[in-house]
Parts: sequence; structure tokens; C-alpha cells
Amino acid sequence: MTEEVLFSISDNGVATILLNRPKALNSLSFAMVQAIGEKLTDWKTNERVKAVIIKGAGTKGLCAGGDIKTLYEAKNSENGLQKANDFFTEEYQTDLSIAQFPKPIIACLDGIVMGGGVGLTYGASIKIVTERTVWAMPEMTIGFFPDVGAAYFLNKAPGFIGRYLALTATQLKAADVLYINGADHFMSHEKLLLFIDELEGRKWEQTTIDTLLTKYTSTAPDEGKLISLQKDIDDHFSQTTIESLFDALGENDTSFAKEAIETMRTKSPVSLKVTLKQLIDGEQKTLEECLATDLILAMNFMKHEDFFEGVRSVLIDKDLAPCYKYPHISSVSNEMVNGFFIAD
Repeated sequence: MTEEVLFSISDNGVATILLNRPKALNSLSFAMVQAIGEKLTDWKTNERVKAVIIKGAGTKGLCAGGDIKTLYEAKNSENGLQKANDFFTEEYQTDLSIAQFPKPIIACLDGIVMGGGVGLTYGASIKIVTERTVWAMPEMTIGFFPDVGAAYFLNKAPGFIGRYLALTATQLKAADVLYINGADHFMSHEKLLLFIDELEGRKWEQTTIDTLLTKYTSTAPDEGKLISLQKDIDDHFSQTTIESLFDALGENDTSFAKEAIETMRTKSPVSLKVTLKQLIDGEQKTLEECLATDLILAMNFMKHEDFFEGVRSVLIDKDLAPCYKYPHISSVSNEMVNGFFIAD
């Protein structure tokens, strides 16, 4: 069993999944998602287990996402594509297992929660944010796409905020995560620690979690920014093509429009076009269907030059100056975009 994720069960039957790679911001490796999936299978029928807590080791956060550096290195390794397929298959299945788990799962979205960390915890029955929460789907910054079921859960946000978050990789604080239905409760960091401590030590009853949530939950300290941007977002991100979205933003002289278009111009045009189609197509899909599409998309991105260039620029050389093969939205045809949705 890997030491990158630790499992325990308290005397009262509260189990814990502790992501244990603090130096890597608890980013998810293949061994981690595999171990979590196996443990969930066991705990599902284990009568001793009453509830599960997911939290991250260290002081910085729950999870910064999947281990993208390892995927980048796999491109030159023997069986690299197969290793990538194994990782994504296991990751997405584990995400689905959490969503379908028959007992309460409490996810502590304290500190950094991004990408794969969002996917791992989205299906939890109770998601708690704190004043330390920094939440994002940042895949667009590395020439990838928002995976782990994002086309399902981003579409649960009000209006067209999901498309905005996907295409701009905007980071959110607690109040906005609550606003987009990405979390259920707010607690201060200190109250969260007390909540977990009491949950693990209290005699278990069916009402234990609700009682403690009432005791420790409070209102988020800030209103957040998305509610004030809702109309601007809906006016622009209701567009169904990247070209029309850019045109709509370009015709508007507001600070919102200027910032949004400037941000998206730094992203891979391939990622922008594929992601918009992914979000539109996912509007009526189940989480399981969206994850199945994500696996096809992920494997096609693993064969695409712009993904590796995006990773190089952000995570390897860190020059933040990607030289994409397809640098303009006009160079990305609909045929190319549609091809990403077809499995080999």
C-alpha cells in the first residue's frame, strides 16, 4: 500500500482518507487513486465504517490536482500512452465511486483545491470550504481541458458561470464556491478542525453529522465576486462558439470584458474550442457520461503537441511563454475539435 495516501478508522466508525504528498500539494498519483478506489470498495460494505472524511496533509491544502508532471514525462517513456490511460481510467472511476458511495463522505476543501482535487471531492455528500479555500479548474493554463467530470458539475453553476470558469481558469474563494454549488457549508479553518475532532470522537448516531454541522457551520465572511458578475458572464458566455465569444467581449469596453478576453488569449486555442464544446455537450449528461467523454478527450490531448507545450511552459521550464502549434482560434477547425471527441 502506498504511503502517499493514508487510511484510518476511528473507534466510532469514522474513516479518513488522508492525501499524503504535502510537498507536492497532495497531487494525485496513479497509486493514490488506485488505493482510494480499492479502499472505498472495501468500506462500502464494511459495517464498521459509518462515514468517511477526505482531507489533505500539510498546511497548504487538500489537493492541487493530478500529477501532470508524471504524465508529461510519460510521453517519452515506454508504454507512456498506456500509463496515461491507466491513470485517467482509475482517477475517473474513483471520482465516480465517491459520488455513488452509499455512506456520508465529508470533503474538507481547506486551502488549495484544484483540478483533480475538485473531481475527487465533488461527489462527496458534504463539502466544506473555509477562509483558506482556493478553488479552481486550472487545466486551461496547461493546454488541457477541465476533466474529472467538469462538464457535469460546472454546468450546475448559475447561468453560464461554468463556461466562464472553465475557459478562464478563474480561482475562487469560499463564498463563490458556495455560489456555484461547489460546496455545501462554510466553517472557519479552526472550526473545521474542531468539527473533525468531535466527529471522530463522538458516539455515532444517525444525526451526528447534522448536529455537528449546525454547531460549527457559519456564513462565509465575504459575499464573493461572481454574484455581481452574473449578468456580464451570462451576456457573453452564452455564446456557442469561441469566435462569437471573442467578438462579444471585444465589443464591450467594461473591465470584465477586457480582463476575460485578455485571460483567454493566453490559453491554447485548441483547449478553448474543445472545452466550450465539452461544456455545451455536457449540459444534459450524467456524471458518468461526462467522465466517459473525459477519458476520450484526455487520451486525445495526450497525443497533442499543444498539451505538452502548455505543460512545459507552466510546470517544467516555467517561462509562461508557450509556443503553440495552433496559436490562433482561426487555425483550429471544427473538424479538428470534433476529432477530440472520437476514441481511437
